[in-house]
Amino acid sequence: MKGSVSRRGFLQTAGAGSVTMWIPTHASGYTGAEMREKAAAASTLGVSKWELDTPALCVDLDKMEANMATMRKKLAATGTGIVSRPHAKTHKCPAIAKLQLAAGSIGVCTAKVSEAEALFAGGIEKILMTTCNVSASKIRRAMKIRKANRTFIQAVDNPKNAQDLSDAAKEAGLVADVVIDVAVGTRSGVPADERALALAQLVDKLPNLKLRGMISYDGGAQHIKGFSKRAEETLKRYEPSLRTFEAMKKAGLSTEIFSGGGTGTYNIMPKVPGVTDVQVGSYIFMDAQYLEIGGEGNEEIYTDFAPSLTVMSTVLNNYFPKRLTTDAGQKALTLNKPDPIVIGEKGFSYTAGSDEFGTIQYETATKQYEVGDKLELIVPHCDPAVNEYDQIYATRKDRVEAVWPIAARGHSQ
Repeated sequence: MKGSVSRRGFLQTAGAGSVTMWIPTHASGYTGAEMREKAAAASTLGVSKWELDTPALCVDLDKMEANMATMRKKLAATGTGIVSRPHAKTHKCPAIAKLQLAAGSIGVCTAKVSEAEALFAGGIEKILMTTCNVSASKIRRAMKIRKANRTFIQAVDNPKNAQDLSDAAKEAGLVADVVIDVAVGTRSGVPADERALALAQLVDKLPNLKLRGMISYDGGAQHIKGFSKRAEETLKRYEPSLRTFEAMKKAGLSTEIFSGGGTGTYNIMPKVPGVTDVQVGSYIFMDAQYLEIGGEGNEEIYTDFAPSLTVMSTVLNNYFPKRLTTDAGQKALTLNKPDPIVIGEKGFSYTAGSDEFGTIQYETATKQYEVGDKLELIVPHCDPAVNEYDQIYATRKDRVEAVWPIAARGHSQ
């Protein structure tokens, strides 16, 4: 194992500056509505995250900002000119997207047209939508965004959809910017063969479409455990996409955008010639899924980015030996595997299998837990967890600095 940080040691210190603590019964449990009022009155400063009513979604600003800076620095160090185009489906929050753009990102991605609408309404213009719009209603909505936002780009992966987009753009009186979605695997996209080149040539000829290049995202590669194996598999699986890119370039087609890769492969994609940007998402927050994949400097745990996203939870029941019940179950954390991680407790096994309740089993604990005590959890997977909350509390040194609406929460169409 490279590096000197063990998985247990890293997880124990992941919440450095944040430890489990007891909140006395007289302490305020500020509700979401109360915190929104405080935010509107600019009086959130001084409120501790340990005083929030739970479950509560929090992000540590120092860690999130450091993660953004790390991404920018590491990409710049490759000397390839590659930059980040973060996926906003991770946070669904215009305030965070603005921070990412300020930290050097070229734009953001969205998965759904409703996300694009929410981000644009929140002041974000540089949006690339990575999922194809195929229904007439979604196409009209996308063209409405494009009419108001000249920097909006959308994906296409089949000839009929390309024609539909061109027709809709003509009806709207505009030329729509598009990229070809080239498949890695079988989930989405046009296969990376002559069909991809033919689609790019068709788009180039359609009067109301402007070809901007291609995207090619390998979602399956992001969580391959072990950096060496992940790098080998990623580069191998990306070879057809690279051939498509080179064919497009040889044919004189636009290759301004060649986008792919994510948090698990951000430092692998610079090895692919021509790649312009990486669609990283989870790097700003991290989660239990990513922590266990291992990194280039440590095959056991992924230490490139710090876990900044947590859920605050309250102990509801301590009657039973070596067992606690909390108020953060599946509706607060979504996925049940891998297990949520309790910051500050090495021996806690947390299960979020119940809708409303979390269960902790343990042999040893740092203290005797009482009903009302609060715990801080690293979520299994950040994207769906964020989608369970109306707002996220931005904290620094455990104090709330801002309350950010998750504007695209539930925007799945």
